[in-house]
Amino acid sequence: MILIIDDDIAVRTSLLLLLQQAGYEAAGVSTPEEALLSIRANPPALVLLDLNFSIDTSGKEGMTLLKQIRQQQAALPVILITGWGSIALAVQGMKLGANDFISKPWNNDNILQSVKTLLQLQHKTTHHTRKQLDGLYNFQHIIGEDPKMMDILETIGRVAATDASILIMGESGTGKELIAEAIHQNSTRRNKPFIKVNLGGISTSLFESEMFGHVRGAFTDARYDRTGRFEMAHKGTIFLDEIGDLDSSSQVKLLRVLQDRTYEVLGSSRTKVVDTRVVCATNKNLHEMVALGTFREDLLYRINLITIRLPALRERPKDIPLLVNGFIHNLREMYSRPALNVTSDAMKWLQQLPLPGNIRQLKNLVERAILVSKTDQLDTAAFRSQLELSPVKTGNIQLPGVGTITLEELEVGMIRKAMMFHHNKIAKAAVSLGITRSALYRRLDKYNIPYDETSD
Repeated sequence: MILIIDDDIAVRTSLLLLLQQAGYEAAGVSTPEEALLSIRANPPALVLLDLNFSIDTSGKEGMTLLKQIRQQQAALPVILITGWGSIALAVQGMKLGANDFISKPWNNDNILQSVKTLLQLQHKTTHHTRKQLDGLYNFQHIIGEDPKMMDILETIGRVAATDASILIMGESGTGKELIAEAIHQNSTRRNKPFIKVNLGGISTSLFESEMFGHVRGAFTDARYDRTGRFEMAHKGTIFLDEIGDLDSSSQVKLLRVLQDRTYEVLGSSRTKVVDTRVVCATNKNLHEMVALGTFREDLLYRINLITIRLPALRERPKDIPLLVNGFIHNLREMYSRPALNVTSDAMKWLQQLPLPGNIRQLKNLVERAILVSKTDQLDTAAFRSQLELSPVKTGNIQLPGVGTITLEELEVGMIRKAMMFHHNKIAKAAVSLGITRSALYRRLDKYNIPYDETSD
């Protein structure tokens, strides 16, 4: 049963009708006192709570009731209902344990989507073996049997079928994009578009055009209509990578579309509705950024109904042999060397490395070792040679030894080297770097590395 708590009879009646037509059992009460009595007598599966009662618009009554509900039922899903002007109030409610918030005037589909998602997330998690998970879900591209990764796969399997917003956090190279793709592939939207957006590579001036599109003549260089990323992702999933790099003005624009599920194409006054699942990723600590005032708290609560924290590779060393063998399996065919193998001593040595670049760095290390090794039996020396402290010259730039440069500088250097080695062929450079072509394009744009779009 879903309990609606609102003093406005019109709101209660509207929500009761909406939920009952959708097949839910629902009831409504008008006062905090009635609400608490109802929750004690007949604990509901979910609560829709308006923050304002009677003539009081401060939200204090709603906040007090939320605290009391949490004291009675700590795990009971609660959706707050508030006006757009009271989003700050809703954020306070999220801190007190609310699960989601809906703005007035609401969209019926959005409310039903939120209700469905939160009810599905209440289902208890069943622990499976990796073989069982592979039988239940499409996780074929994710390598790992570490308990931390198993918990993540269980979570993905449980939430993929919902429309819950998901925030993936983790260091660079931990596989955030791979996890986002797995969420999409195991969702009901799997046959619809999966649109990847590198927010760190979009300038403030181009944000609206890139995300929402523009019509011809909207600005000086707008010579043709452009379809925005949200429109491309309609009915599918949009993956907002590096969301921690988004500037403050763009954060506001993103919040509005995530909140209202509507947007306007630049240069047009016609409002468009978007139906898309939102998955975000970052290697930054957004909570620290909120404390520093560089990331909006209301946006953070809007994007992280579910948070997935990917462990660094050094935190799951037992998965390193699985990953290395997976890389070797693919590279045998790529380099026509079917006898490629790694010695047991070399594998143990790899498990001791700090690998600040995580899976991406490990893959690059394995491939470089194959390229320089004259034998198919890769020993410790073959890998150690790629981690020497002597500087490595890459075209016009010089990469210092490990520990003397940042990961970003190392990435830029490796990209330049790959582009030079493969004569600017995007597909070949991407394969050698262990990333997709779209990922390489994003990094070329991010680091302002010139390339010829026709060279691929």
